[in-house]
Amino acid sequence: MAYRIPLSFPVFKGNEKSYTEQAISSGHLATFGPFITKFEGKLAKKIRSHQAVALNSGTSALHLAMVLLGIGPGDEVICQSFTFCASANPIVYLGAKPIFVDSELDTWNISPEILEDAILSRIAMGKKPKAIVLVHLFGMPAKINEILEIANKYQIPVLEDAAEAVGSLYDGQHCGTFGKIGVFSFNGNKIITSGGGGALISNDTSIIQRGIHLSTQAREDLPYYQHLEIGYNYKMNNLTAAVGLAQLEQLEDFVKSRRKINQNYRELFSNFDGISFQEENEDSHSNFWLSTIIIDEKKTGFSNDRLRILLLKKGIETRFLWKPLHLQPVFKEVPFYGGRISEKLFLSGLCLPSSSNLTYSDQEEIAGIIDKEILKSYF
Repeated sequence: MAYRIPLSFPVFKGNEKSYTEQAISSGHLATFGPFITKFEGKLAKKIRSHQAVALNSGTSALHLAMVLLGIGPGDEVICQSFTFCASANPIVYLGAKPIFVDSELDTWNISPEILEDAILSRIAMGKKPKAIVLVHLFGMPAKINEILEIANKYQIPVLEDAAEAVGSLYDGQHCGTFGKIGVFSFNGNKIITSGGGGALISNDTSIIQRGIHLSTQAREDLPYYQHLEIGYNYKMNNLTAAVGLAQLEQLEDFVKSRRKINQNYRELFSNFDGISFQEENEDSHSNFWLSTIIIDEKKTGFSNDRLRILLLKKGIETRFLWKPLHLQPVFKEVPFYGGRISEKLFLSGLCLPSSSNLTYSDQEEIAGIIDKEILKSYF
């Protein structure tokens, strides 16, 4: 369905056309070419001091990161429950077992207190977790310092899922650069896109070199094809990298735009009793990839689903917040630690249109529809 006002649509206003034409003219369209190297170098420079491997998706990056952390059959991996399934699916790919942990109310990300409870519980059962998957939901930085302190205390590596947080900062440092390994996504709806793509980042050169090797089918450096281990066809292609490079050059502008969009929503909704937003902590600088709200049905007179349907009829795309993974049928047997924070957020939350080129008049229209619905509930 084509929406009049989409949820998160790519904006191409830089060198995308020029770079893709250069890539096509060069004849290098597959997993070899200068734009891949340029994209990896530019990304590493943007996030300061880390190295990057450009891959074909964020999910591939997560899977490869888990392989590099040595996760395998029988291992347990702690994962935030309130996230997209790609954060946990690679755990299952490797024959390991996810252990889900609830969120905390401030950032909506993994609760440090419940995280430590889960670690102690699994250790008591003789199953020390092999890794912790930390997610920055909708671009909002998690409570990184508290989580890293716990991870270091029990010597468990952190895999930072910053798929939604390209350009987000915590204490002035880029999200994705705090853990042993970080991953980004450049899917079509992300704050910057390469059409489809992702990246694995680390400041450990040995991890990067092994990641490059495994992402290109683990081919040995010989004049013929020889493989000593199983590899993956995960490398980003040159044409995709050309688009990604052009987008990366505009990252700061896109973050600025999305933060302004979020600020506009807050001002337009300031008089709406019963509607609240995902909040930044003082150390955080979110990219606000998606502007998200919580609806108190008792105060507004309507639910998140009622508002979703109402906006849909006007050609305006919204989306529920992620359904917690511990509530997904496919993960019904997976252990879960926590209460109902993520569940309550899911049941009352909604993602609003947040494209970087969203106009103020579009936002005024959305606010007007909500205002009318709130007024209706009083009569």
